[in-house]
Amino acid sequence: MKKYRIIAICLIAGFLAVNGWAEQSATKDECVIKCHEAAAMITSKGLDAAIKEVSNPKGMFVWKDSYVFLMNLDGKMLAHPFKPELTKQEHVLLMTDPTDKALFVHFVNLARKVGHGWVEYMWPKPGKNTPSKKLTYIYRVPNQDLFVGAGVYVGGMIY
Repeated sequence: MKKYRIIAICLIAGFLAVNGWAEQSATKDECVIKCHEAAAMITSKGLDAAIKEVSNPKGMFVWKDSYVFLMNLDGKMLAHPFKPELTKQEHVLLMTDPTDKALFVHFVNLARKVGHGWVEYMWPKPGKNTPSKKLTYIYRVPNQDLFVGAGVYVGGMIY
């Protein structure tokens, strides 16, 4: 009987650990929602207010293991909560991921041509240095030369 209790406790602990981990991973739906919320903030409160909020690592556009960033169609990073040094560059178009993918060129082209969609590339998780596979949603702010993005890290569960 004691053996069954130990097995049951282990199963419950494992279930709770998996559920706790899953709750820490952003979903694709959350990325779409957060991008639309950020675009709405730009439209309603202005670009300066949105840059301030998107740049804030403890702000409303940072959640679980994801965050929103903001760029213009010229390839200038306007706001990034975890890599503010990217905003100091004239543009980030020449940057590539470890597979030589010009991810920011893909972002800009998608925003220009379609207005929204997903791009897969390699990027470090917040607080890490090692790149992981990431799938990012890009959404062009209506009637502006701006777009926002937010992504999920691939390898865990993707919803």
